[in-house]
Amino acid sequence: MRISLRFVCCVLCVVTLARSGFAQTAFPQSSVTSPASAEDTEKIQAGLVVLQKDIESLKTKKPNARLLADVEVLAKGVEWCLRHGEFYLPKNATGAAPKASAYVKHCLDAIEQGQARAKELAAGKASWGTQTGVTIRGYVSRVEGSVQPYALTLPPQFAEAKPTHRWPLHVVLHGRGGDRNEVRFFVEHAKRKPAEGQDWIQLDVFGRTDNAYRWAGETDVMEALTDVQRRLRIDDRRITLWGFSMGGAGSWSLGLHHPSLWSSVGPGAGFVDFYNYQKQTEKLPAYQDKPLRIYDSIRYAMNMANVPLCTYGGELDPQLAASTMMVDEAKKLDVPVKFLIGPKTEHRFHPDSFKEFLAFHKEKSQAGRAAFPGLKAIQFVTYTLKHNRCEWLTIEELEQQYEQTVVEGGLDPAGTLLLETRNVAALQINRDIADDIEIDEQKFPLRTAADNLLPGVYFRKENGKWEALSYQESVDFAKNTQIKKRHNLQGPIDDAFMEPFICVTGSGTPWVAAQQAWTDWTLARFQREFDKWLRGKVPVITDQQLTDEHIADKNVILFGDPGSNSVLAKVIEGLPIEWTKSGLEVNGQKYDPATHGVCLIYPNPLNPSRYVVINSGHTIHEKDFRASNAWLFPKLGDIAVVKFEKDPKVGFVESTVWADLFDNEWTLSTKK
Repeated sequence: MRISLRFVCCVLCVVTLARSGFAQTAFPQSSVTSPASAEDTEKIQAGLVVLQKDIESLKTKKPNARLLADVEVLAKGVEWCLRHGEFYLPKNATGAAPKASAYVKHCLDAIEQGQARAKELAAGKASWGTQTGVTIRGYVSRVEGSVQPYALTLPPQFAEAKPTHRWPLHVVLHGRGGDRNEVRFFVEHAKRKPAEGQDWIQLDVFGRTDNAYRWAGETDVMEALTDVQRRLRIDDRRITLWGFSMGGAGSWSLGLHHPSLWSSVGPGAGFVDFYNYQKQTEKLPAYQDKPLRIYDSIRYAMNMANVPLCTYGGELDPQLAASTMMVDEAKKLDVPVKFLIGPKTEHRFHPDSFKEFLAFHKEKSQAGRAAFPGLKAIQFVTYTLKHNRCEWLTIEELEQQYEQTVVEGGLDPAGTLLLETRNVAALQINRDIADDIEIDEQKFPLRTAADNLLPGVYFRKENGKWEALSYQESVDFAKNTQIKKRHNLQGPIDDAFMEPFICVTGSGTPWVAAQQAWTDWTLARFQREFDKWLRGKVPVITDQQLTDEHIADKNVILFGDPGSNSVLAKVIEGLPIEWTKSGLEVNGQKYDPATHGVCLIYPNPLNPSRYVVINSGHTIHEKDFRASNAWLFPKLGDIAVVKFEKDPKVGFVESTVWADLFDNEWTLSTKK
């Protein structure tokens, strides 16, 4: 008992430091776990069953869905702690792990809080909804229907504010904990108080635990933000993004991918590229190297011109290198960036630097983003259609995927919008920005284009020349009837799991038993890894259960072969492979399906606005999640041939025989 109490006191002490931004994490880092005792497990399970029954009873009364999620998320956290045995142990001074875990108490506390909320909600109340200070909230993710948590801080003056008041918001990204789960996240924020002088609402994001806010972790940030905006009156022009360590890496990434969302961005420490950060001297194969450009923030330095930025690093912190690299790039571009260095400080915020850091963001928040920012000058760079928007500009198509794509310019004295582009095949401009536009020295009317009927005007490049699309051409373009790579339809395989998806297994007889065994193992691995590392249950149905609604609304992930999976048999003719009972042909090469499988992502022939994925979940796996977050990049591109061999210890051993990326028209430019 003494050890447990000492641990709780230690937690509260470090949480106090984290509240001021001085420490990276609130728990001692440890990967050591110990199963809860049979008595403790039984107590937790009994309480969880009661809470889950309360939730089911609440659902019959159809309460406010957001308030119901606030109850469900507490049960979900406890359930996941139990299902993965995540009763982490702090290390004592000698490095040895004690036998007791405070997580048992934390689980029971979460159940108690959930039951109290359930009782309130059943009575038609929800006192936590307007409670000042910090509360845990939840939302239902569109990705797979899981309930995900976030922490919301309402400042003391919230209770006295007029209902019409619009609040500034800080979106804060946490560092890597190594042993973070929902229950730890609850405890980290349970005793935290608003910062001194805080006059903003604060959203602390869970990010589906420790993934540097990539993949579903990135979706989590946006979904949590949207949930807060729907609950409270947030001033959309005064949203600050900041974080430290892994949260700093996430701030670089999300801040520069979406520069027009934020009034300012504040990355502390973190990392901004793969090769330097991981000290890798050997270049990865092209199908991995090119998609690295999705997440290497150093390549997006130009976007610092579109958002005020203050970065921080400790003088003695090796991760100061990230800030230094980005500031050096900013200087080359003549972009102002505030750079704070904590004197004689390692991997934490120096208290004086943190005050200056918050003061910078408060100043930018008070000013807010301009009503029409970017008119004077815009400099936007991307390497993927996933991140294709800045202010009034949307890049609709690229000439070459994963190559540097730039749009820059602004209004001239006469009021014409002048733009220069590189690697852009099509774009859309808000018609209200100017009367006329000049793209790469070609002039067009803007405000009156397409019969004034659409909010955005489409421009497309054909044979090196730009053309403005008419109203009907714009409607057809938006339908993507030629099935080109577009936003959320650009790959790679892992992109399918950032939006709603459903896995579909076969109910028929497989053509090749060995192939079926491998695909079954692949699905099971995906379920296990997504459940553990991205904190949600993978939705799985059979081919007989797939509906038109699924096809319309979700990315469809097919497992099996055309013999076992009737949906795969239905779409196979629309995919860039040949698959018959006699064999498998990919990119002109034949493979034995008893030893080789194909993994691919492609526009679904049954609904080309959504993906179909064949025999793959995420291409990143447990070893990547356990390593640095910098390793969470695509491993198989858009399409790959995988050789599989049975292994009695792990099920199968895989090796990539060939992999590639489709071009803008979803074709392979070269044959093997």
